[in-house]
Amino acid sequence: MVSKLLKLAMIFSTFGMLGLFTSCDLVNRVEVKAARINKYEKVAMQLAYKNRQLNVKISKLEHQLQALKSKNNFLNIKMNKDGPTIGRLPASIVSGKNDLVQQGIYKWSPGQLLATAEQEFQKRNFEKSSQFFQTFITEHKSQANDQLYFQAGIAAFESGEHHDWALQSLHEIVAHYPQSKYYRGAKLWMALTHLKLGDEGKFYATVEEFRKKYKNTPEWKILSTHYASIRKKYSR
Repeated sequence: MVSKLLKLAMIFSTFGMLGLFTSCDLVNRVEVKAARINKYEKVAMQLAYKNRQLNVKISKLEHQLQALKSKNNFLNIKMNKDGPTIGRLPASIVSGKNDLVQQGIYKWSPGQLLATAEQEFQKRNFEKSSQFFQTFITEHKSQANDQLYFQAGIAAFESGEHHDWALQSLHEIVAHYPQSKYYRGAKLWMALTHLKLGDEGKFYATVEEFRKKYKNTPEWKILSTHYASIRKKYSR
């Protein structure tokens, strides 16, 4: 009798241990699964947050695009309304065979002048670009801005023929747009124009101004690599 009871106890003990091991394994699997679910939930929340941010950015960009379209439509309407500028100012700013604008014949509108000037600038046809820029400035100065003056100044300089136009356009930025992002660049291109014209003193004075006032600028980083040779060659 006692031996039967002992056998039964051992059997129950064995099943109990098996049940315990099975239960522990089940708990471990549940914990792993829960951890995975928590991880997926966190990832899903992060993706949802990023998605909301992207939607906000898309909405802002769509708004900016619509604003640009509206502005473009307004400018087109204004330019079409202005029409050709006949008889108000000289037909051309260039005399002789090298007149690439021929405003007296074609009567370019403001939009056409500006579009051609910028297209030729991108193609590095600086002579033609500078003539169209200068015609635009001469006939429609009230519509010019700092970016236009900067491009016009560089085009005139690079043409190699119109240093007076270069100085005039760049001076407009220095004199009237002190907060412009083109301000320091205008000063530097003016200095290079003076150097091209043989006025080494004005060139060196600008270099010294950059050394004293604009040391933390990209322009000075360019000049500083040549400063020693510039000082030796042009200082007096």
